[in-house]
Amino acid sequence: MKPTHLMRIAGFSAADINALLRSASALKANPADYIGSRPLAGKTIGLVFEKASTRTRISFEVAMTQLGGHSLVLGSEGSQMTRGESVADTAKVLSRYLDGLVIRTFGQDILDEWASHATIPVINGLTDLHHPCQALADLLTIQECTGQLQGVKVAYIGDGNNVAHSLIEAAVCMGMSISLACPLGYAPQQAIVDAARGGVGAGTVECVTDPMIAVKDADFIYTDVWTSMGFEGEQETRTTVFSGYQVNAALVAAAKPTALVMHCLPAHRGEEIAADVVDGPQSIVLDQAENRLHVQKAILVHLLGDS
Repeated sequence: MKPTHLMRIAGFSAADINALLRSASALKANPADYIGSRPLAGKTIGLVFEKASTRTRISFEVAMTQLGGHSLVLGSEGSQMTRGESVADTAKVLSRYLDGLVIRTFGQDILDEWASHATIPVINGLTDLHHPCQALADLLTIQECTGQLQGVKVAYIGDGNNVAHSLIEAAVCMGMSISLACPLGYAPQQAIVDAARGGVGAGTVECVTDPMIAVKDADFIYTDVWTSMGFEGEQETRTTVFSGYQVNAALVAAAKPTALVMHCLPAHRGEEIAADVVDGPQSIVLDQAENRLHVQKAILVHLLGDS
């Protein structure tokens, strides 16, 4: 039975992910076929965003339009939630109007509450703990570059944040190797690492503090901002702590000669990544960004489609 929500990567099997990636590839290769068939005609999703967004919001809106559906941006500030209406009541009411919800919020528990009361599919558009749509787009991008996922090594450098958590779950599920280099105190949550290691996936996960160790034999080098949304008060401290965790030419040179560089964006040039790297020939960050659109089309068809 196919999943009814997309809360985190761990809720999907390798077969589910492969099906999504095949669908995303087909949607990308032959967009006219799907635009003409309008598989989501008459469907409407609501985008409830409590955090800023560029790629997630726009790619979901464009995806719904190209698939024949509609989207509504429902900022919490413009709803009765600011006057005390509960998530439970809001989710139940919106389920009577909409065919799906994309939620971008802070705690994973808030997302869980939406899903527990909604009677329509709920998609995680980012929480402090997980960013599954990004990880699925990353898998598609890696697969396009290598032709496979099994056995590929990804080195993740920086903060063990929501992007790192979803990458861990995705990599291990799909038989990849992921090595994360994070400063002490900024590693991924141990419970997520342990669950990935103890699951059915054939991949491996390694957590270290030395970026040079992490990038050894890496096929891809991945980074994200040092200060995620919601942690702006820690920016000065984090800038100091992460100063040795920049993805620069020297670090890239320590990986495979064919290694490619990934970043989920937005990028802060001169901080977590050097400008000549993110804008250089080994960078595939724009491919990642584009693939958000194609993967999210596949997610929408998978969760909202009639088949």
